[in-house]
Amino acid sequence: MPAFDDSDFGVNTPVAPVKTNGSANGTTNGSYQETLSIPADANGQGHTSIEVPATRSSISDASAYMHNLSLSPSMRDRRGSRNSFGASLPIPRSKRQSRLSSVHYAEGGKPTRPGMPPIQPTRDILAAQVQDLSGEKVKAAKDMAFVFDIDGVLVHGDRLIPEGKRVLEILNGDNELGIKIPHIFLTNGSGKIETQRVAQLSKILHNPISTEQFIQSHTPMRALAEYYKTVLVVGGEGYKCREVAEEYGFQDIVVPNDIIAWDPTIAPYRVFTEEERKTSRPRDFNKTNIDAIMVFSDSRDYATDMQIIMDLLQSEDGRFGTRAKDPVSQRIPIYFSQGDLLCPTEHPFPRMSQGAFRIGLEAMYKALTGVDLERVVYGKPELATYKYADEVITSWMDTIHNEEKLPKNVYMIGDNPASDIIGGNMYGWNTCLVRTGVYQGEGNDKENPASFGVFKNVQEAVQTAIKKELGEEFRFQFDESINPVLHGNGVSAIE
Repeated sequence: MPAFDDSDFGVNTPVAPVKTNGSANGTTNGSYQETLSIPADANGQGHTSIEVPATRSSISDASAYMHNLSLSPSMRDRRGSRNSFGASLPIPRSKRQSRLSSVHYAEGGKPTRPGMPPIQPTRDILAAQVQDLSGEKVKAAKDMAFVFDIDGVLVHGDRLIPEGKRVLEILNGDNELGIKIPHIFLTNGSGKIETQRVAQLSKILHNPISTEQFIQSHTPMRALAEYYKTVLVVGGEGYKCREVAEEYGFQDIVVPNDIIAWDPTIAPYRVFTEEERKTSRPRDFNKTNIDAIMVFSDSRDYATDMQIIMDLLQSEDGRFGTRAKDPVSQRIPIYFSQGDLLCPTEHPFPRMSQGAFRIGLEAMYKALTGVDLERVVYGKPELATYKYADEVITSWMDTIHNEEKLPKNVYMIGDNPASDIIGGNMYGWNTCLVRTGVYQGEGNDKENPASFGVFKNVQEAVQTAIKKELGEEFRFQFDESINPVLHGNGVSAIE
């Protein structure tokens, strides 16, 4: 996978800052190196990875206006700095055999497999015949792709949005060409292993979904296992995020319950049950250095999680019971899997999400230390997630069409202007805003307008995009009766 430099992210490499005394106006205490690079591999070779820019949020400078923390800053106010901590996003890229690559055509034109009985006609073969006669449309279909947000677009929690099922049927081949149109799923959802989430979605949507098509907010964070041994993983139900981190290859995973079981006084307002104590993994954390903090999913206990994180951020190199002399140079890195302030659920109004937790933590850190908290945020609309998505789309194209290429026309369909739409806009995708989730306004969003338009649901958005690329007369159903390899009586010519 190619390496990317700062220009890929629209980030200017900063000049090393002069050592200054700290203040509440953006300067830092002690020395602060902003250009720490990703370490080389075990063989001493340079890395081939994507660096995720670390940023500081302007909303954290809000000590005098704490009641305004619920306001989301416009993306026009965002600024980037070089990632001080290092994060790579390697994506496996392997050649995959076409689903029909074992089919050979003998002199008589009949499909056979060497040493195997003759192949009976299938829908795939019939669709291939139709596609042979529609070269331009097939080329256009392979040169477009869809990227779907999930919650608020295809589902509400565990409840299906009916148009979502029909859209996937169309893209999986129920169209006049019988062709699979590339599509992937890009969600800020989190908290489960990818295989579990994909199985759940396949059942809800009544369509098969592959893990190769699926990116959730913490999927790229698996790459961080290469750089950090002992990590605090925060968020999610029970110990599911510990399971995710174990699946990603992290060696030593600590969760808040482990810390409370060791010292309950850390969280004085937490009622810690005996069952939680039995399932925790306490140790002497006065003798343990936490290398990094990773918020994988929404916090289920703001007070406890914030207290533990604040203790570590102010500690000396991530050790409980210490206070750093320099809160910047000795601060351990913190990563958030996504930045959404709100997310749609089965409740009538969107609920607070991980972004609200992060904003509160940033303001608290600024109030206690006088400096901004530098952090890395994954998920939409962060640029690294879209770089990752490009590779996933390309790989999926190789899977379904045996063509390892990135389609030219990519359509992002989402319900949240502040993440789905602005992220797609910044990356040059065509963006479609639907009114089945977070966005319920009239017309287009004023702050972050969708470039391709606003639609009542995902089916209307997808069909409009396909008609634009393949023609207004394109039909969204595969009709075998018009297939040229069938006789009028419906008997196949291939026998």
